[in-house]
Amino acid sequence: MYKKFIKRILDIILSLIALIILSPLLILISILVRIKLGSPVFFRQLRPGKNEKIFGILKFRTMTDERDESGNLLSDDIRLTKFGQFLRSTSIDELPELLNILKGDMSIVGPRPLLVQYLERYTEEQKHRHDVKPGLTGLAQVNGRNGIAWDEKFKYDIEYAKNVTFYGDCKIILQTVMKVFGREGISSATSVTMEEFKGNK
Repeated sequence: MYKKFIKRILDIILSLIALIILSPLLILISILVRIKLGSPVFFRQLRPGKNEKIFGILKFRTMTDERDESGNLLSDDIRLTKFGQFLRSTSIDELPELLNILKGDMSIVGPRPLLVQYLERYTEEQKHRHDVKPGLTGLAQVNGRNGIAWDEKFKYDIEYAKNVTFYGDCKIILQTVMKVFGREGISSATSVTMEEFKGNK
């Protein structure tokens, strides 16, 4: 009952309330991003959702468009500014995803939506992370975020997909708030964000 009906109702109510309450902050961040990083203010990228349905995820931009002499984008660690790092460490860059939740592409809690090119690299077991809608936060995020290895991250994703409960979602939301204030697991050991998933060994 919760997984099929109540979870979606709560997603709509909570995301709408959050958008209204946070609207002054969203406007302020939009202005600062435009001043410090330029246009566009938002970063949109295609991601797979429930049942691998593709949708456009929305985030605040955190990187510049700096390129080398050949026109290729420079590495993430060069293009990620201090302001961008602040947005990521506080998870403020993720707030526009509330619109994805309101629309129905995402849920407040669920496995994080990853890159489309990863779909062909998953094992059959790992594909079960797409049995549920992706989330703004999830079980993997409160257990290490980008600081844990891919296989461990997928283990948490699949565990969540198989056990969606109201109590579990409430617990994850509360743990997320604590993690955000503690700014834990923002980067992996080898990247300013998370290294690419290149498939299973």
